[in-house]
Amino acid sequence: MIYTRILETAIQHLDKYFNSFKELAGSRPLSELRTAEEAAAIAVSGAGGLENEGEVPPGGAEKPISAGLTEAEELEKYISIREEMYKKAKEFDSKIVGFETAIRRPYFHVRPLSVAELENWHYYLDFIEGEGDFNKVVKLYERCLIACANYPEYWIRYILCMEANGSKDLADNALARATQVFVKRQPEIHLFAARFKEHNGDVEGARVAYQLVHAEISPGLLEAIIKHANMERRLGNLEDAFSLYEQAIAIEKGKEQSQMLPMLYAQYSRFLYLVSGNAEKAREILTGALDLVQLSKPFLEALIHFETILPPPRKIDYLDSLVDKFMVPSSDSPSTASAAEKEDISAIFLEFLGFFGDVQSIKKAEDRHAKLFLPHRPISELRKRHAEDFLTSDKTKLAKSYPGAPSAAQSLMGSYPNTQNQWPAGYGVQPQTWPSTTQAQQWAPGYSQPAAYGAYSSYGSNYVAPQVPTSVPQSAGYAAYPSTYPVQTIPQQSYAQPAAAPTLTPAQQPASVPQPYYATYY
Repeated sequence: MIYTRILETAIQHLDKYFNSFKELAGSRPLSELRTAEEAAAIAVSGAGGLENEGEVPPGGAEKPISAGLTEAEELEKYISIREEMYKKAKEFDSKIVGFETAIRRPYFHVRPLSVAELENWHYYLDFIEGEGDFNKVVKLYERCLIACANYPEYWIRYILCMEANGSKDLADNALARATQVFVKRQPEIHLFAARFKEHNGDVEGARVAYQLVHAEISPGLLEAIIKHANMERRLGNLEDAFSLYEQAIAIEKGKEQSQMLPMLYAQYSRFLYLVSGNAEKAREILTGALDLVQLSKPFLEALIHFETILPPPRKIDYLDSLVDKFMVPSSDSPSTASAAEKEDISAIFLEFLGFFGDVQSIKKAEDRHAKLFLPHRPISELRKRHAEDFLTSDKTKLAKSYPGAPSAAQSLMGSYPNTQNQWPAGYGVQPQTWPSTTQAQQWAPGYSQPAAYGAYSSYGSNYVAPQVPTSVPQSAGYAAYPSTYPVQTIPQQSYAQPAAAPTLTPAQQPASVPQPYYATYY
């Protein structure tokens, strides 16, 4: 039985085990080698054959298990079944050997795994799930969670896989192990647990998971507040959803220079308008926040975005004054924003005015943008932003690059369109022709080293460089050489001197991006 279990599993040294099995099968009786299931099945089939024939073994003696087959044939059949298992295991091993080789650390350790190892586990799990063998899937997930026990993403994937396969018990067991033992201090797994419990009808369990994050795991986490409020909205508890934002704002007000407070105000006003439709109250929340928070890029971007979704009339002059205050700080209102952040806000506001502004407001904003940013750049590097970027969340913007931004190669070719046309046609394919050097030089018998240096100096003093390369016989300048030396001509080159390569300035590095002012809706 042990050999049977070994031969159906893709492990190392499978050939060695198969040869050992064949040696054992040839040295032991077949009745000792059969598994209990095989023996019971053969006994049942033998009893059924006796009943059909109406025969009873004389003296109570047992009839052979496989009637009509000799002992050698039965042994050959027994070995052939195991050989099929062995071949399937070898074939499967050839498919997974690459994944297994890439697993450098199959045991648990507090040190983080490399990116290559983490990706290998994902690829391995994808492959095993595609094979469709549920037992192998469970075993591989359990192996993976030994080495990757500190990574919530693998626990979440395991839970979702078990749920998709209808194994609710295994999913609940994995969720309990993750939230209570292995990654219990990470908010990501608790937010997932809240969503998972809400999806399965356990609303109270979802509330407990959110409260755990608010109170112990990560107090003030914006993502947890947004998702909790959205859940209460789905349940029809709007007042509870509003109170979540208000409580969080009250807590952040008690902190000095809170970085979370502007984003809480922005998200709360947006949530209130989208849920209740009260535009005036939503505006009051944002205007009241200006007395408590410092102007920043996320907050101004939230204000501009909020005006795009509000009904007209839009407060364009009010927004323009805030943008001007942000980009041109005074002694009364100092600003710590970087030049890149100011330019981003200016570009966003210009795009907003393109949709909703008039000619005068657009001209005023464009003049201010040109005055502040264009003189400091030898080459225009205005960032292109599409309309879909204007309306998507900041989390999506941070996850992807600007779709209109040219690559380094494209920027170079755009700035120097004639770079590839500096060389004449056929320069790269025509071979260069050089003067023939096969003819030997003949020197006079009286030639000596001092005379040679004198002749060289006279050549340098009499030679004048021509303006255009031409084939001119040079005889006067070589008077010091013997008359028997043949005059060499310089053939005209078939290419022009390339122009000097333009000097490129290194691209500016993007400034650090602050935390997004709002997250995606769950």
